[in-house]
Amino acid sequence: MAELSGNAEEKIERLQLLEQNLQSFMLQKQNFQMQLVEVESALAELGTTDSAYKIVGNIMVASKKEKLKEELEEKKRMLELRINSLEKQEERLKEKAKQTQTEVLEEMHKKEH
Repeated sequence: MAELSGNAEEKIERLQLLEQNLQSFMLQKQNFQMQLVEVESALAELGTTDSAYKIVGNIMVASKKEKLKEELEEKKRMLELRINSLEKQEERLKEKAKQTQTEVLEEMHKKEH
């Protein structure tokens, strides 16, 4: 295999960094999605009960159902915003990675000929 230019090596390093960032975004998104499922489950359960409790620290305390519902709805909106933001950043990173990969392959192809 032909020696790669410094520019190609730099692009490969950038591509590796982009891939690492993508993995990080995917893990964050997965974490937020799990939290969202928990919040949605809590909201569904809240709709089927007359009394509500909230965990504060290491204890569970009685809470007003409507107040708890408002808190959960707010948390749900926040999680959905974070997930959407991460998805947009993820798409931009994927596009950059694809472009960088194409550039590296073109440079490698030029070296071969």
